[in-house]
Amino acid sequence: MKIVEHSFERFAPQLPDPIFGLMAQFQSDARPNKVNLGIGMYYNEAGELPVLRSVWLAKEFLKERNQPSRYLPMAGYSEYCCAARALVFGDDADTECIATIQTLGGTGALRIGAEVLKRHFPEAEVWVSDTGWDNHLTIFSNAGFSVRRYPYLDKGSYTVDFEAMYSCLERLPRGSIVLLHACCHNPTGADLSKAQWLHLAELVRDRGLLPFFDFAYQGFAVGIDEDAYAIRLMERQNMAFVVASSFSKNFSLYGERCGALFFCCQNERQAGLVQGQMEYAVRGSYSNPPLHGADIISYILHETGLCDIWRTEVTEMRERISGMRQCLLDVLSRNSARLDYYRLSGTRGMFIDSGLSPTEVDQLRSQLGIYLAPSGRLCLAGLNQANVEMVAEAILDIVDKRSI
Repeated sequence: MKIVEHSFERFAPQLPDPIFGLMAQFQSDARPNKVNLGIGMYYNEAGELPVLRSVWLAKEFLKERNQPSRYLPMAGYSEYCCAARALVFGDDADTECIATIQTLGGTGALRIGAEVLKRHFPEAEVWVSDTGWDNHLTIFSNAGFSVRRYPYLDKGSYTVDFEAMYSCLERLPRGSIVLLHACCHNPTGADLSKAQWLHLAELVRDRGLLPFFDFAYQGFAVGIDEDAYAIRLMERQNMAFVVASSFSKNFSLYGERCGALFFCCQNERQAGLVQGQMEYAVRGSYSNPPLHGADIISYILHETGLCDIWRTEVTEMRERISGMRQCLLDVLSRNSARLDYYRLSGTRGMFIDSGLSPTEVDQLRSQLGIYLAPSGRLCLAGLNQANVEMVAEAILDIVDKRSI
């Protein structure tokens, strides 16, 4: 009998994740004036990760109720799934045609969705924006897909290059899967207009493409309902598509890993088939999701008074982020005629492109304790009135040294 030796020496070394590795560096940095502009988390004006009042009130109620921590079904907490579906699709959606499960955050939704699609459409390619979230590549590649890129950003105007995007997508083979950011495009913050979404919906329907929406920032662009425009548009047109939704940011519940996966189907029978396949994928992965975070979100969304408080809190978060964007751009544009930072004023959401190279980002981190993503992506939620001038001046100082 042949003996096989399992040596872990065969494992290839793996570089740290560029975002979570950066977070570990930040936490170990002892400098008192360090600034975390790398990871996509919302911090308040005091530089703290907030506990929303709506979340605190829900936790107090659930603590008093003192229910046991039971196993959930594979699809998750049913009341949470209903509330999440209504939040994303609206109250007038045809819920019988939308297969729904609770997931481990938005990333978990993307992964389970990718696994289900790969099992049933093994020859399809996945297309993601050429300026986008790198983890999309990892998730779909690990699921076995060939992942390719479509053009997205006009770097001159810093708006969506819709003509180039449309031209690419209309040439894709039927059945191709197209990854779309429903709002607050990560990392650019450049979103499609309503008119462009209308044209895109016509294109994907006529060409037989499958849209897969990443919806991680609902409420952080224009408003909770407004940000779901593209998703609700396609649902009203009875189109088949997929949505991976996350509630980490808008509930400030990062550690609870609360997300949802939706397959919007063309009839109830299809939805039943897809529901079974999603639950099958969950059973072979983590069996069932956790209860606590889903219980909190479900209670908030079902209690009118608490839901109103939460919606107000999301508005306050969005407005603070928008204010920090404008404040930073005002300082940058005022002090550097050579850089067109004003072009970023039309962007939305948590992020902005600083225009800095990886080497320049390293200089900010090592010299001043200002942490950005290696790509130059800057998380606006890490800014406040106490540090925004310092950050702007540091960026300008780095830029000024380019010509020396």
